[in-house]
Amino acid sequence: MLGDYSLDVVFLATDLDAARDFYRDKIGLELLNESPNAVTFKCGSNQMAITKSTVGTADEQTQAAWRVKDLDAELAALRGRGVRIEEYDLPGLKTVDGIADIGFARMAWFIDPAKNCVGIMQLK
Repeated sequence: MLGDYSLDVVFLATDLDAARDFYRDKIGLELLNESPNAVTFKCGSNQMAITKSTVGTADEQTQAAWRVKDLDAELAALRGRGVRIEEYDLPGLKTVDGIADIGFARMAWFIDPAKNCVGIMQLK
């Protein structure tokens, strides 16, 4: 059954170099593989691939989210590397210092250079 296996994430990017530099240098991910059409990073026991796209991402909703043990520490580290954490004030979603209480978790988001919305959450 597929539920017994890890799931890898694939993002789209029109500028693969900018995406590689962002995830390697600002997010701090280990680069596993690079080709003219894709870059792959280590994320725990899984992988995240970013593939070259002519159209990029059109959806503004969360594409993927990391589950972390200490959201505050992760956000401090990201901000220290120049990553902008998003602020939202929408019906049903309001952040305070970049963090939203979504009931079962505290969650924050950033937008990568390819306009992929990526979440970080700490389960309660």
